[in-house]
Amino acid sequence: MIFSSIVDYSHGLLIERFRENDRKARLVVLSSVVINLGLLSFFKYGDFFIVNINYIFGTSFKLLNLPLPIGISFYTFQTMSYTIDVYRKEAPVQKSPIALATYVTLFPQLIAGPIVRYQTVVEQINNRKETIDKFAEGVRRFIIGLGKKVLLANNIGLLWSQIQNTDISDLTVSTAWLGIIAFGFQIYFDFSGYSDMAIGLGKMFGFDFLENFDYPYISESITEFWRRWHMSLGTWFRDYVYIPLGGSKVNKLNTYRNVIIIWFLTGLWHGSSWNFVIWGLYFGLIITIEKAGLLKILENLWKPIRHCYVVFLLLISWVLFVFDDFGVGLSYLKAMFGLNNSGFFDTQFLFYIYNYGILLIILIIVSTPFIKNKHEKPGNNLNKRHRAFYEGLMMPLIYFSILFLATAYLVDATYNPFLYFRF
Repeated sequence: MIFSSIVDYSHGLLIERFRENDRKARLVVLSSVVINLGLLSFFKYGDFFIVNINYIFGTSFKLLNLPLPIGISFYTFQTMSYTIDVYRKEAPVQKSPIALATYVTLFPQLIAGPIVRYQTVVEQINNRKETIDKFAEGVRRFIIGLGKKVLLANNIGLLWSQIQNTDISDLTVSTAWLGIIAFGFQIYFDFSGYSDMAIGLGKMFGFDFLENFDYPYISESITEFWRRWHMSLGTWFRDYVYIPLGGSKVNKLNTYRNVIIIWFLTGLWHGSSWNFVIWGLYFGLIITIEKAGLLKILENLWKPIRHCYVVFLLLISWVLFVFDDFGVGLSYLKAMFGLNNSGFFDTQFLFYIYNYGILLIILIIVSTPFIKNKHEKPGNNLNKRHRAFYEGLMMPLIYFSILFLATAYLVDATYNPFLYFRF
């Protein structure tokens, strides 16, 4: 991280120095990109490349077995965005190495996002304002994120863990679908919970980070879903890869090519395994089909049908995402569609529903803006006295309860996975 900070600090100064010589400035940007991606590739994809080279050519190169620097995928993209933004004149060059290192090492979002681009926080690094109200807002946002992660993601993750550890050949159709639904909720509340905590911590220190999730599970197309899910990654690839390739301003064939390239890279960014590449290309193909005309067809369908279309495709995608071994993932898909001859449902499925049914209902509700809308508009008919009671006593009590329960759970629980450690 220190090396990355020094590299991009010096490259930013060089870009400024060669401002009038575009050829040299471009070479400096290229140098920054090569060094940053070289570091990321070495640590994250070194063994992946070696395994595939050994498989293809029958060689026996030893694996590096390097530990993965925590958060390298996030801060590598952040440092690259700095040099690119300086070159594009979308952000001023940073003369202070401490200020740039502050940006690179911002701990609230360092290991789980959102990806904070330099141009969005450059003014806040030296001129941010810390206030009691903003600190309090940050505390509330942090508590919401903590509750999402600890009370919701971890608990539904227990259900997924139980089903995942069951022999796939014994899974009924209903249990297999229930399991991947549980994982879909787990990864959403885990990741969005971390993002909420990061945004909350940022506010405590006077930073305003951009949102990373916008209720993605209410989407009515896969294109819309990816405008709502991990928004910082999507906008990064859009602004630094998709648009420079020509985006949608080229002919249709090249537009589709650009979409596939972006989604190949998105899949690869998530992990050094072929299942992530397949997962990315899966979404790339769907979004290409939507761009080719499916979106217009979807617009004329009944809203619940559009929503079911999205949920079905997402659940299939989570199978591709969660199983590193593509063969195991394929076996799980067969179980979901009854191809393992284990039946539609059994008493084990009923047991899971009995134990997790209420939690699943809560997860469905919290996945929508319903509670947010009720919180922001507690009722037009409330008089001032009732409104003061709601805002002055009820909401603080709710936040305190979430914090108390989450803390108690963390003290007592042994199951507290960090799904995004590999990124």
